[in-house]
Amino acid sequence: MPHTITTETCKGIADCIDVCPVACIHKGLGKNIHGTDWYWIDFQTCIDCGICITVCPVEGAIIPEERPELQKTSS
Repeated sequence: MPHTITTETCKGIADCIDVCPVACIHKGLGKNIHGTDWYWIDFQTCIDCGICITVCPVEGAIIPEERPELQKTSS
């Protein structure tokens, strides 16, 4: 099952982008409620490896389940 980046929790640090082996993490448009950049995971491409969670310093920004209602996209 794909992972989800919670848009309103993400702080835009983006450590996840560099470690994703399938390049499924993309920058969103605009800013979130914190006024920071935010990122989203393409559920169709995510292979559920979990590396993104291990490098993200923001607790709860990435969750190990597919929750489209918590993640905006800019596809």
